[in-house]
Amino acid sequence: MLTTDYKDGSPNWVDLGTPDLDGAAGFYTGLFGWDYRPGGAEAGGYAMFRLDGKIAAGGMAVAPEEVRTAWTLYFQNSDADATAAAVVKAGGTVAVEPRDVMGLGRMAIFADPAGVTFSVWQPGRIEGLGVVTDVGSLCWTELYTHDVPAAAAFYGSVFGWEIGEMPFEGGSYTVVRAAGTPEEAAFGGLVPIGADPVEDAERPYWTPYFEVDDCDVTAAGAEESGGKVRLSPVSMEGVGRFAKLADPYGARFAVIASAPAPGA
Repeated sequence: MLTTDYKDGSPNWVDLGTPDLDGAAGFYTGLFGWDYRPGGAEAGGYAMFRLDGKIAAGGMAVAPEEVRTAWTLYFQNSDADATAAAVVKAGGTVAVEPRDVMGLGRMAIFADPAGVTFSVWQPGRIEGLGVVTDVGSLCWTELYTHDVPAAAAFYGSVFGWEIGEMPFEGGSYTVVRAAGTPEEAAFGGLVPIGADPVEDAERPYWTPYFEVDDCDVTAAGAEESGGKVRLSPVSMEGVGRFAKLADPYGARFAVIASAPAPGA
């Protein structure tokens, strides 16, 4: 599971690129109880979403003809420049070269060999998100891909991830975690697009999961607020009840009411 004790290779930031930041803010603050803090000119308008005073996500306005409306995941990194070289060596591309961000940290944007966008955050004054796993915050990640072994090889090469398989009835689920961490520190899964009817024919992408109290209520609230329910709430034993959604501008994400931990 995710924690704020970030390790190299683990997710430590997530942000939304949207053509209507104020409109999107209204949607997500209503859905997750976030507090919206618009960014000033000195920050290029980059906004923060806070949960109980802690940073839960970032957001920025993008031109829809230039950038796809989407959530972007950032992974912890201690050397963004070295990672950029590793991405290229493994067959990916550098979309935005490593750069300093106002002394807060250092970031870069990449694409994997399948064209999936992801980013890295090298901490400075900001370590990463201030809250994860709590209700209303990032709790899991998934990569939908046409080729799970190829994706595992690429990200394993770039980040040193440890790859495992979690069996379930009828198959198995590929899980990933930062190098040197225990199995319970897994933070994401790699999912074959063809195995999920909702994702069929979609181009590969990363999606964030946000923890919620009640999956059904959240899904209904998203639809009432102009969003879309891409996958109606479904339960999985030992995992929880989850749904796949999109906001009014098309950014895809998921929510889950996680099952209690064993012994809880």
